[in-house]
Amino acid sequence: MTITICISHKEDVDGLSSAILINSVFKKVSTILVDYANLVNKLEKLIKNLLPVTKGYNRIFICDLGLNKKNQNRFISNLGKMIALGYKVTYIDHHDLEAEAKKEIKKIGVNLIHSTEECTSVQVYKRFKKKLSSNASFFAAAGALTDYLDNKPIASSLISRYDRQFLMLESTAMSYMISSNQNNEDYLYNIVNVLSTMKFPHEIEGGFLEAEKYAKKISSAINSISEEIKTKNNLALVQNNLDLASSTVVNFILGTSEKKIAMVYKYKEEKEIFIISIRGSKDCDIHLGRTVNDIASELGGSGGGHDKACGAVIPKDSFNTFVELLDKRLE
Repeated sequence: MTITICISHKEDVDGLSSAILINSVFKKVSTILVDYANLVNKLEKLIKNLLPVTKGYNRIFICDLGLNKKNQNRFISNLGKMIALGYKVTYIDHHDLEAEAKKEIKKIGVNLIHSTEECTSVQVYKRFKKKLSSNASFFAAAGALTDYLDNKPIASSLISRYDRQFLMLESTAMSYMISSNQNNEDYLYNIVNVLSTMKFPHEIEGGFLEAEKYAKKISSAINSISEEIKTKNNLALVQNNLDLASSTVVNFILGTSEKKIAMVYKYKEEKEIFIISIRGSKDCDIHLGRTVNDIASELGGSGGGHDKACGAVIPKDSFNTFVELLDKRLE
């Protein structure tokens, strides 16, 4: 009996779209949705329950889950354990990945599909295009649009197949459904299950109502925290004490502040850490993902992401130092 497992990012359209496409190709997929913070722990828990492969062609796909200096060694070690158990492991991602990590991942026998030029769901679509229905291109296009990678060669070609207003409406609604249900994993798995049959987001029962509620929550949040924005030379920042993902708020802060970088942070008292979401404007001339990864690692935290969008987890006592160092890197 062939087993297919898909481990994918649970926080955005690109991650869920990647899982949707894998589910559409292979059917009967065991899907595991994770965030960056619990990625390695979820892998280790999975490995404990995996039986050695004695026959069949068992596959594990890991999608849209970028690495940082703090977790990449454990991540690669866990991939090696999966390979040793007889599983064919494919890692598909578009986040910045160090050359040495790429080399090690390939060395242990992982099928690495990686490019920073196209989002993960586009790369999944490209790899399995011949096995997918024509509607599948929507999910790759939606992933690219919501990850701000819609100007890339393959993505732009896929997006041109759809009425842009339709694509923007459907992909934004899907994004809001996902963001508003981060604490309701059953809902997230339902999104994957329903849409892997190649339905559109508007066909999820009550989905657009979820999106509307979240849009109202965002509007209220922006009004309530706009007067609390603090600024540095090149950086605008605000604390998010609301029941709202920081990644949702940060683009609004970037637009209103007119700074090169906007940062929204939330304090987790039980762990004494700050969860940070960062966005850069076109005037930001450094690679934010790499820069934040470096600074966070120096301070005992973790971070990384794209050139203009990334996140970090920073210990409480190092937060102010992180802000100052990041601001100086932009001078």
